[in-house]
Amino acid sequence: MQTVLISGATDGIGRETARQLLSRGFRVLVHGRTLEKAQRVVAEFQRAQPAAAAVAVYADLARMPAVVALAAQINQQTPVLDVLINNAGVYQPQRQLTVEGFEVTLAVNHLAPFLLTLHLLPLLHAAPASPIITVSSMAHQSGTLVIGDWDYSRGFSSYGAYAASKLANVLFTLALARRLAGTTVTANCLHPGVIDTKLLRSGFGVGGASVADGARTSVYLATAAAVSQVSGRYFIDCQPTAPALKAQDIEQAEALWRASENALRPWLPIPSEPSVG
Repeated sequence: MQTVLISGATDGIGRETARQLLSRGFRVLVHGRTLEKAQRVVAEFQRAQPAAAAVAVYADLARMPAVVALAAQINQQTPVLDVLINNAGVYQPQRQLTVEGFEVTLAVNHLAPFLLTLHLLPLLHAAPASPIITVSSMAHQSGTLVIGDWDYSRGFSSYGAYAASKLANVLFTLALARRLAGTTVTANCLHPGVIDTKLLRSGFGVGGASVADGARTSVYLATAAAVSQVSGRYFIDCQPTAPALKAQDIEQAEALWRASENALRPWLPIPSEPSVG
């Protein structure tokens, strides 16, 4: 039985992705912000699918020590991680800083998946073939990153921070795929569509397509043999698609990687992944 970790799996697209992968026979590590919420969703899955192999894990992804603790939970649950889906995301109405001094949108949407992925790489390398899937957005097209400005001290706006974090997701995938070249681990990202989720309603005031539609590309990337050796790509509707030109900038991707490592130095695994030229 293959094991998948899905961050942000108690609501919206993440929850539907978990439901679909459980129905396909995966063991799903269901991440929630709190243990109580994750356990509640696991219980609901098991009532609907009595054979469902769902396990609750938890962390507040706005806290970097909690991200490290989440990785430790995963290590206790499994010696091998077959799929990692970085799905969790937030849209902040006002500028707010984490305890570590990071703006919350950038912390949860970029720094947390960056840190979690690095901690989980040994488990991913232990699997025969492991996709790392990061849920980005078409909003990356209008994102502007001031690399290293982790507290977003210059000209914060809710949408600006969200779009910047989604651009960071694509650049992270590009840099990560370079580091994984020649291994059995791949890294891809995706736009799930304009989906009727809590984030969309609260952040944009509109509805959208069903969460089943929103989960489709994540499930495809987790399961399809056709993409088992594809890496460093951005997908829409299960198809590789060119992201914005600025999201294809290798120098920008590497600068973001270095800045992210520097910001997260106290919490990085030792040693961290080596840089690429």
